Formats: sequence, structure tokens, C-alpha cells
Amino acid sequence: MRISRACRAAGQLRRWTAAGQLRRAATGGALVVALFGVAACTGTAPGGPAAAGSAPASTGAAPTSTGTPSTPTGGPPAAPARVPDVLRFTGTTLGGAAFDAAQLAGKPVVLWFWAPWCATCASQAWTVAEIAPRYRDTVPIVGVAGLGERKAMKEFVTEFDLGDTPQIEDGKGALWKRFKVTEQSIFVIIDRNGAIVHQGFLDGEALTAKVAALAGA
Repeated sequence: MRISRACRAAGQLRRWTAAGQLRRAATGGALVVALFGVAACTGTAPGGPAAAGSAPASTGAAPTSTGTPSTPTGGPPAAPARVPDVLRFTGTTLGGAAFDAAQLAGKPVVLWFWAPWCATCASQAWTVAEIAPRYRDTVPIVGVAGLGERKAMKEFVTEFDLGDTPQIEDGKGALWKRFKVTEQSIFVIIDRNGAIVHQGFLDGEALTAKVAALAGA
């Protein structure tokens, strides 16, 4: 599979390299307990919630009060993460779905600015396609496609198996201008506090290392 992808990528790279040179300037069952020979099922997996449809086992004896009030085991619900200004933007994906960056608040985020004719972007696409699903819940990677036609953008996503990664259509360049991106391919990395900690080029190896480090931070 990887060999086939590599062959396809090599051919695509050759086709896009010439175009990229011409347009470069365009910028995460039950516990069984034996007590005096009587087995009782608690209905709760170790460390997890009670199994659906199960009820607590009864021993047949009335509960004994110790006179000590019970102590809640859980605290109040966690407050929603504060949305930093850098994530206060919306868009539409190439698949036509609404996208709100505020949903990513509280996590490190990687924004990938690419163009469909860009040979450098094509060389990075396989790495993005490989690592993005792995870190979807810890370090989301979001593509921002610009400097091209919607049809070409969708073909790029299909060619490099990027369909599992959100890809925002930015044909008018609104997000490119917001993040002061003037060329492709650029990665903008935002930490969980909303600070931009990297903006610029990254090859596949460097991107993988940075995302892994953010996931473990």
C-alpha cells in the first residue's frame, strides 16, 4: 500500500513540480466478587461506568448506616476551555461542512496552509494523512486550502487520502490573510493556551516530532 502511494505521489509530484515552480510566487466486564461463597455482579467495568441495563446486586440484607455522610466521588463538571482570539474563526470544509475553530480550544492545534498545485505541499501530504488520524483527539491538524480552484483542491485531498482530516476551503484567502501567510506550504502551530509557537515550513520528520511532543506535553 505504501509503495503504491509512493509511486502515485512520485508521479503527481513530477506533474505538480513544474506548475509549482511557475506559480510559487502566488502565494482512548463486569467485576466478579466472591464473598462467603456468594457471587455478586456489580455491573461496573474496572475503572469505568456501570454497564448499560444492569442493576446493582442485592445481598438480601438491609443497608447499614454508619452515621457518616457519604462523600461525593466526583467534582463539578469542568468549565469549558477559554477560546483564545487566535481560534475565533469559522469556515466551510471542502466537504461542505461548517467548521468552527472554537471547538479546538484547550488543545494544541496545527494549521496547514497548502495549495493544490504546490509540489512541496504534495511532498508533505502523505505525512499529514498518516499522523493526523493518530493525533486527532490530542493535537488536531486542520488544512487550509487556498490559491486554487475548489475542484483542484478536492482532487488533491482525494489523491493524498486527506479525507479524514478537516480541510477548510479558503479560496478567497481570508484565513491566509488572518494568519499573515504569504506562501505555501506553511504550518502554524498553536499551543493549548492559544499562543503561536511555530509558523513556517516543516518537512515530514520535523512535523511528526513537533506533533508528538505537543501530544505528550
